[in-house]
Amino acid sequence: MDWIKVSVICLAYNHAKYIRDTLDGFVTQETDFPFEVIVHDDASTDGTGEIIREYQAKYPDLIKPIFQKENQYSKGVLINKEFIFPLLRGDYIAFCEGDDYWTDSRKLQRQADALDAHPESDICSHRTLRIKDGKFNGWIAPKFRGGIVPVEDVIIGGGGWFCATSSLMCRREAYLEWTPMRDVVVIDYVMAIQCSLRGGMLYLHDSMSAYRIATEGSWTKRHDRKARIKNHLRMIQMLDALDGFTGGRYRSVISKRKEIFHSDCLRLTRNYAELYAPSRLGLNIFRVRNSLKRVALRWLSFL
Repeated sequence: MDWIKVSVICLAYNHAKYIRDTLDGFVTQETDFPFEVIVHDDASTDGTGEIIREYQAKYPDLIKPIFQKENQYSKGVLINKEFIFPLLRGDYIAFCEGDDYWTDSRKLQRQADALDAHPESDICSHRTLRIKDGKFNGWIAPKFRGGIVPVEDVIIGGGGWFCATSSLMCRREAYLEWTPMRDVVVIDYVMAIQCSLRGGMLYLHDSMSAYRIATEGSWTKRHDRKARIKNHLRMIQMLDALDGFTGGRYRSVISKRKEIFHSDCLRLTRNYAELYAPSRLGLNIFRVRNSLKRVALRWLSFL
């Protein structure tokens, strides 16, 4: 079997409007190493599969598709674990969902070089453009300058608004480890945390990908308020699993992040009396400061 440096995972479902940009971002990568792209189409009904087949025909050594006949997500199947994990050959794993895209032809090379130079870290991220209705809508960035992001900040960050999935690259061993957190929920937030546990997250301040907000078929568009509450409760359970997995090492920051998720549930249920109770004053001040920092990063991280 030929050696592969990076395996790219792309999950697609009804992304016909966007996936050409995604696939173009893959095939235009300039690297001094071989890489592969595993594209999983979850039984799309809008022509996404036909576009993937078109690129597969043009780039057969690069584009490796998986076509489902029935939608697996709706069945509760863990797609990555069930279908993609067995196919991964790369030393590093990179990600880009079918409605996002990469904006730098040297993205894979730059991130792989960075991880090669920092063997103490298992994951690398970078600044990402936010796109809403086709227009610039700020940035996703965990900090104002490049460097190491401590795992405590990744835990508090809470997921996609902290670092975009399309910005992540991690070491194969760290990504494939099946932790107790993944028994609760399998999302990029969990992956970012567990891959940051050994040496934090290596962050490059260059913008190399774009995240489209609230596209058709996205999680945000498809789930109502009750589903969001359920998701927050699962995040709390996941953080409990993280606390056990790490032997209480990050209990303080885990407790704070759990309280933030609990506050989100109170807001979604409109329980404002408890949300703004005097006993929650300290936490609410922290939430406001955290929100202001996120707003500053969103609009000023290019400076």
